[in-house]
Amino acid sequence: MDEYQREHADAASDITAYVSNPINAYLLTKRLTTDWRQVENLMAHEVGADFVQNLTQYRNVLKFPSDEDLNGAAVALLRLQDTYQLDTSSLARGKLNGIQYSTAMSSDDCFELGRQSYVNRDYYHTVLWMNEAMVRMTEEPHNQTQSFTRADVLEYLAFCTYKQGNVESALTMTNELLQLLPDHERANGNKKFYEKEIAQLKEKLKVKGDDGSDATPVSDLPVVKSDPGVFDLTERKAYEMLCRGELKLSPSVLRPLRCRYVSNNVPFLRLAPLKLEEAFLDPYIVIYHDAMFDSEIEVLKRMARPRFRRATVQNAVTGALETANYRISKSAWLKTAEHRVIGTVVQRTADMTGLDMDSAEELQVVNYGIGGHYEPHFDFARREEIRAFEGLNLGNRIATVLFYMSDVEQGGATVFTSLHAVLRPKKGTAAFWMNLHRSGEGDVRTRHAACPVLTGSKWVSNKWIHERGQEFRRPCDLAPDHGDFAI
Repeated sequence: MDEYQREHADAASDITAYVSNPINAYLLTKRLTTDWRQVENLMAHEVGADFVQNLTQYRNVLKFPSDEDLNGAAVALLRLQDTYQLDTSSLARGKLNGIQYSTAMSSDDCFELGRQSYVNRDYYHTVLWMNEAMVRMTEEPHNQTQSFTRADVLEYLAFCTYKQGNVESALTMTNELLQLLPDHERANGNKKFYEKEIAQLKEKLKVKGDDGSDATPVSDLPVVKSDPGVFDLTERKAYEMLCRGELKLSPSVLRPLRCRYVSNNVPFLRLAPLKLEEAFLDPYIVIYHDAMFDSEIEVLKRMARPRFRRATVQNAVTGALETANYRISKSAWLKTAEHRVIGTVVQRTADMTGLDMDSAEELQVVNYGIGGHYEPHFDFARREEIRAFEGLNLGNRIATVLFYMSDVEQGGATVFTSLHAVLRPKKGTAAFWMNLHRSGEGDVRTRHAACPVLTGSKWVSNKWIHERGQEFRRPCDLAPDHGDFAI
């Protein structure tokens, strides 16, 4: 109870900052799911059923998180660990990239994170967090209650180590488990199975010959990436390195980039020109500074919050909208006519791009919470995605405008995986690029991703502009693009 009260005091001092920390978010969800069930069981014995019933009613009213929410919080934390290469021990101590953000996890918290990984058949993270639970269990006071035993950890570790291909280590851990619990039925069965597996492996090694060479020769031919839409290991590595800031543009690419004031042939902008910063020349990607004001951002947030739903992607085959694990965020759509501020933002988008907004989609407001991300993707529909945008009848997405509506303490960058360009969220800025060549073909170099949010909360809004109505603003051409906009 003391632990609950201490954490409540920390959270109450700044609720937004507290839940913006991925470790705190996971621990809070855990306390209101698995831990809370243990608390209710204790209360049932000590304070009576009436008191527990009263708490249960509040639980229904307040909509406590579910087991699915706990699993989602765990997966988000593990995604951050992988993307930003966070050390398991440091993460358990409450450190994110060397900065102490929260209280340390207990052995029970680490065990639950390992268990959630096991439920998802993620044996790699199960081993990491079960080992950490074992270490922290030995460091904790002997009078501290735990929901698991050393034997529980060994059973998880043995099976997951076997699933990773290390049968001998699995057998060693199983033998250690049987020293603690000699009559453990499942462990005795697993021991026989592992011993049989090891014997079979030794027989196979004999067949390979005296030189110990592999029976199946490994090809030395290079692996060719045939489809730019496939998120392969090479691109994943680049994506994660860009998110960590380990890949940077070369000086030769950075040298010609410029900042300037532009009016884009708009009379009003002659009095109040836009601040343009070039982020990449070919394809031409720019950042507009002071493109959205704080007062406008607050209006858009206030309108979007009650409408938030899990963000969806379009199925390439059916054209239907559906949720996907590679896009984790909440989104809401705002119509231009709903509020004066939305109309102002849309008009400003037209001034920035020189494109007709009549064929643009409604403004989409998106919030990325803990671990929120969007893996590499195209904003335009590829040739084989014949049912994409079929309900709109506006053609393909010719351009993207991405407004950043918040600063992000760590993480949350927009990265272009083939260009190695990185756009860091800065409140009030807007990124703009063309998705299509003048020929109408998609520009595969614009493939981009939203890095997971490590700490904080990321707010953005998207304005996707379509081809129809742009015929005279950006005429079609078979010649190479000149790397500029419609104006």
